[in-house]
Parts: sequence; C-alpha cells; structure tokens
Amino acid sequence: MPAIIAMTATSMYNIVDSIYIGHGCGALALGALTVAKPFMDICAAFGSLVGVGASSLLAIYLGEKDYDRANRVLGNVIVMNVILSAIVMAIGLIWLDPILMAFGASEDTLGFAHDYMEIILYGNILTHIYFGLNALLRSAGHPRFSMTATIVAVIVNIILDPLFIFGMEMGVRGAALATVISQAVAVVWQLTKFMDKNELVRFHRGIWRLNRHITSRALTIGMSPFLYNIAHCFVVIIINNQLKHFGGDMAIASYGVINRLTFVFAMMIMGLNQGMQPIAGYNYGAKQYSRVLKSFYLTSAYATVVMSIVFLLGELCPEVVTKMFTHDPLLISQTIKPMRIICSTMLIIGFQMVAGNLFTSIGKAGRAIFLSLTRQVIYLIPLALLLPLYFSDPLDGVWWSIPISDALAAITAVIVLLSSRKDLPSDEQFHP
Repeated sequence: MPAIIAMTATSMYNIVDSIYIGHGCGALALGALTVAKPFMDICAAFGSLVGVGASSLLAIYLGEKDYDRANRVLGNVIVMNVILSAIVMAIGLIWLDPILMAFGASEDTLGFAHDYMEIILYGNILTHIYFGLNALLRSAGHPRFSMTATIVAVIVNIILDPLFIFGMEMGVRGAALATVISQAVAVVWQLTKFMDKNELVRFHRGIWRLNRHITSRALTIGMSPFLYNIAHCFVVIIINNQLKHFGGDMAIASYGVINRLTFVFAMMIMGLNQGMQPIAGYNYGAKQYSRVLKSFYLTSAYATVVMSIVFLLGELCPEVVTKMFTHDPLLISQTIKPMRIICSTMLIIGFQMVAGNLFTSIGKAGRAIFLSLTRQVIYLIPLALLLPLYFSDPLDGVWWSIPISDALAAITAVIVLLSSRKDLPSDEQFHP
C-alpha cells in the first residue's frame, strides 16, 4: 500500500500540471505538455536504469546477508545518477528545440514546450536522485518513508503550481519550476534516512567508489524498465507525429488527456510492482521460491482490479474525465471516441506489466527486457504506422493500434511465463 500510494501521488505531478495548464494556459499549452512528456520520460528512464536495477540488487544482497555490498549499492546509485543526469541535461539543453520538433511539436506549441522542458532539464539531477533513493528506500525496508517523501513532494507541487502559474503569471515555466522545487524538498527528506547511523543501509566512507560488479549488475537488471521507458517514449513520439499528421494539435491534446487518465492507474500498477519487487527479490535470493510465486499471483490479481477501474471510467464517462483537464468544447468532443477505443483492453494491461516486473525482480534481465519491448516496439510501433493505411479515417487507425498491441503483448506474456518454469526449481512452478 505505501508503494501504491507513493506512485499514485507521483502521478499527481503530471495530473496537477495538466489541470492547471489546461485551464490556465489553454488547449495548445496542454498539447505542448503532451509533446514534452516523452522527453521527460526519457530523462526519467535513465533514473530508472540506475534506481530500479540497484533496488533489485539491494534486495537480493540483503536476502543473501551481504551487507557490505548492500551499502556500496547506495553510494554507487548516487554517483551513477549524478553522472548520467548531467549528461542528459547537457544534451537536452543544447538540442532542445530540434528534439521537441521531432517529438511532435508544431510552431504553435513549440514555445510552450520549450519553456517547460528548459526548467525541467535544469533540475534533472534532482529528479534522478529523487527516483533512485526512493527505489532504494523501498528495498531497504522503508516503503512508508519512501511514500512520505513522495507525498511531501506532491503537496509542495500542488501548493506552488497555482502560485507560480496564476499568482506570479509564469505559465508553463511556473508549473515546471514547481515540479523541480518539490523534488528538491523530497531529496532532502530522503537523505535524512540514509544519514541515520542506526540504519543498516546508510551513507559512510568507502561506498562512493564505483564498483564494476555492482554497476554492471545494476545496469543489466535495470535495463528492462529503462528500455520499456525509452520504447514508450519513442512510441509516444511516433503517435504524436501520426496524430499531428492526421488530426493536428487538437488530436495530440486529446491523446494527452487520455494519457493522463491511464497514467494514474499505470502508476498504481507500478506501485504494486514496487511492493512486489523487494519481496520477490529477497525470497529468490533466500531460495524461498513459493513466496516468489505467491507475490506474483497476488500482484497480478490486484493489478487486474486496478485496471478494471480505468476501463469503466474510459468506457462509461469519457466526457466527465476530459472536462477535468479542459473547458474547450472542441477538445472535449474529439476525446470521447479515442478514449473509449484505448480503454477497451485496459483489463489485461496490469497482468502484462506484472509479468515483466517478475523477471526484473529475480534478476532475469533477458526475459524482462523482451517483455518490456513486446508491446512498445514489436507491436505498437508497426501498428501505429500501418493501421492508418487500412482505415477510411486514418486517425482511427492510430487510435486502434494501441489496444490491439496491448492484447498481443498480454498473449506474449502468457507464453513467456509458461516457458519459464525452470527458473523456480522443483515443484514450485508457474501455473497461470
């Protein structure tokens, strides 16, 4: 529950920014935020490359009682995040406008997207450290502290958003600045726990030098969520460009609204996955395979229940959901149909996400990477490019590519699970 609450609260960054920007800056600004989001996700992907991989490794080391390496994981996470985030920030700032144009920005939305992402990039180091330390807190046995750090950040963001956007008339730059400041506050909160001398995993001398074994394993394990996030970003880029071509800026804004709805519930699934990850990793390291399986079964069931909510919202009340983000009647009318199309297969997405996380949790990077790529790269990108050619309205082809790829990815996950029984010895086998 702490992980679910934390990830749901994390999604509030995106939701709050979208609501304030949509009502305070207009539909074009909301479309610009949709264009900027994949760039933000790419930045976050490098954080997950380090944080998620290291958190799985930390859980495994704790299960093996290897406390020296567990502490070295902490120091290596900080150093790796600083290096990677600085590189991403420099590249992003140098080529910001060309990147945003490639991501689907138009002349009307580029200014909004540039103003927003410039501030986000300057705070990129804080973002990486924030996500990395939160992942380690959960694996170190402090999910509630991790949750509190996230909630503190969200509360600060909610307070600062209207102050900067409306009170100081900073527009989208105000929304970005509120996000960066809120994450800075959260990082300070996280550091207090790792500075506590009573903690098993904490800061001390000797943990800061990069260790080849730790960094390579962390990056290998973290490659699955990293590639998933990168693939998702490129999918969004392709869909944004297809939508711009067939439907214009308003179609991109519609996609942004739908993404906000699905994003909240996807973050809940990520919260479930984060709750499952240290349990599965620890028990796999301790050779308690029945507990690994039980955590997988329970998480899959809970994920299906969560995604049934977004299915019902998208199918039964798309207009109500859209009105949360905008009062533009054209945008509202153009969002209802695609929301129903995209939400039609939401019931099976949760299971597919949990299956990929299972292999990440137990250090089986190859299969985790494969499952991460199936929906995003193997299915969705080709479908998004090809289906518009076979629909009388090409825009419908873009919308339908999303649920069809979800269905194919879920089928693939079942096949991979059935072929992976040997990973849990003896009679403790998968029975999906």
